[in-house]
Amino acid sequence: MPSNDARILAQAAVPTAAVGAVAAVVSGVVAGGKGAIGAVVATVIVTLFMGIGLYVLQRTAKSLPHLFQAMGLMLYAAQILLLFVFVAAFKNTTLFHPRAFALTLVAATLAWIAAQTRAHMKSKILYVEPDKSGHSS
Repeated sequence: MPSNDARILAQAAVPTAAVGAVAAVVSGVVAGGKGAIGAVVATVIVTLFMGIGLYVLQRTAKSLPHLFQAMGLMLYAAQILLLFVFVAAFKNTTLFHPRAFALTLVAATLAWIAAQTRAHMKSKILYVEPDKSGHSS
């Protein structure tokens, strides 16, 4: 993964982890240990899904740039759908507090999207390849 991609990944993952940590503390206070576990599980799921999605999107941008926009839209739609599937699948679980899980899932997803958007806006990515020979024709 090129350094710019790794930087964007870190700039999205760190705020998401911070939101997850705050959610785990709040959920732990409000719903006890099961609430904290639900918040941690949700944060890990969001970080994995969104991180893998970012990696796939960056690979697509490099190998098939003409499909980048369509792939990005499809990828985000699929990620949101999968997150809803996780909420539905764990709706009645006794492993952790389902409401803490669902609320943290939404908060962490929004944090990831906001942080990734900010990282992309701040990054200086060339969209025109400079001449590699050093002189123009």
